[in-house]
Amino acid sequence: MELQGVNRQTLREQVLDLLRAAITSGRLPLGSSLIETELASTYGVSRGTVREALRELQAAGLVAGDSRGKLHVRTPGRREIAELFRVRGALEGLAVREIVRSERLEDAAADLRAHLPADSGDFTERMNADLAFHERLVQLSENATLLTLWKGLEDRMRIIFFAGDGPEDSPLMTYAQHEPIVDAIASGDLRAAHDTLLAHMEDAAHRWAAQPLSAASAD
Repeated sequence: MELQGVNRQTLREQVLDLLRAAITSGRLPLGSSLIETELASTYGVSRGTVREALRELQAAGLVAGDSRGKLHVRTPGRREIAELFRVRGALEGLAVREIVRSERLEDAAADLRAHLPADSGDFTERMNADLAFHERLVQLSENATLLTLWKGLEDRMRIIFFAGDGPEDSPLMTYAQHEPIVDAIASGDLRAAHDTLLAHMEDAAHRWAAQPLSAASAD
């Protein structure tokens, strides 16, 4: 995995992107030790470059340190999982309101229907399709600030899906679970659309927060 060739990104940015992708895809499991010397050797860069990338990932909430200063891939706790879904519900609920109140409601609903996740693929593909649907929902609000805030949560949301006993085919990542959201939006009934979205988020929060977690991350 030595970094070669011309790249406009700095080495730190390249290592940061590689590590972030490994963590948010589950290739680096939650709790995995992150040892500077090993990572520097793997990526063909200096320890200082790795240290800078790890520091940024720690600030983003993907990496944590123990009492001895050793770093590992962070496992989110139950409270954080519930909080993140509530925040997503607030953000996506605002997106729903802006879509329903807009003159582009019919086109937005058709667009969302085209982005409904298919009931196929492995766990990672299903996770990506699920998040892509919700990101498209926020994009269709045409509120750039709202989209920026949602994107800021995406990496932490991804690691939540790996926080239990391991990836599983969640019934929440299905066409059937997302179609009612689109139907409610298409109806133009603001209350129904908002309540349907929030119910979906509350169900997700309950499911993922209820999974068995490591003792160190159970709070």
